[in-house]
Amino acid sequence: MLRKFYKMHGIGNDYIYFDCMDGEIENPSALSVRLSDRHFSIGGDGVILLCPSDRADCRMRMFNADGSEGKMCGNGIRCVGKLAHDLGYVRGTSCDVETLSGIKHLQFRLDAKGKVDSVKVDMGAAVLSGRDIPSLLDGEKIVGHKFCAGGREYEITLVSMGNPHCVTFSADPDSLDIESVGPLFENDSLFPDRVNTEFVRVISPTELKMRVWERGSGETWACGTGACAAVVAAVLNGYSPKGVPVTVHLRGGDLVITYTDERVLMEGGATLAFTGEVEI
Repeated sequence: MLRKFYKMHGIGNDYIYFDCMDGEIENPSALSVRLSDRHFSIGGDGVILLCPSDRADCRMRMFNADGSEGKMCGNGIRCVGKLAHDLGYVRGTSCDVETLSGIKHLQFRLDAKGKVDSVKVDMGAAVLSGRDIPSLLDGEKIVGHKFCAGGREYEITLVSMGNPHCVTFSADPDSLDIESVGPLFENDSLFPDRVNTEFVRVISPTELKMRVWERGSGETWACGTGACAAVVAAVLNGYSPKGVPVTVHLRGGDLVITYTDERVLMEGGATLAFTGEVEI
């Protein structure tokens, strides 16, 4: 059967979206593997489903390019909010989205035509306990831990934003051979559920530059939860102030992140690239 899809991206972090408010899609994991192929199919970082919820305005399910289901995607949830609003499932300038990492509150900025242009997301509190990331490290905070990958020593800081992140600060992430180094972090035995890894350069206390290796997808042009984790790690390491907006430059564009004791706020664009039909 043919099913309409929406190709959307949050600053280059692109997924294939399906409206499932009136019916589920069978085996979305296998579908994500097939459709994410950039040479033989639509292409994307995975598949995200807009689903009904009895706890919020809608529910989000996201599947990585390798078919694994993720708990949360910061860029993806902004696009879910835009899709729900622009299709008429939610009204006004805010909505709540249920995820496997809990319910997230979204605020919309609308363009002149009443469509969602950018979204601010309350990502909730950052999780810092080593075991809760999850990792095999004990401690309330894992900051500046020595970690070896590919014969090189890194200092890592661990943060969970509903999914696990390992942040390391580098002088020049652009010169990094991320295709070689990223999988070493992702699949290290220290991380029982694998891990997303952010390679970050501090430009100033309120400006960071970042590349990201996402578990299950490889390098992506942007990662919302990763940008949040990078700012949290920058604060914990004394590079950035708490409670102040920090701009994070990613390959696909910029996100603005504010970290406080109570929550992490993320703001950035949400864009519909094109629509089409695909056989599923």
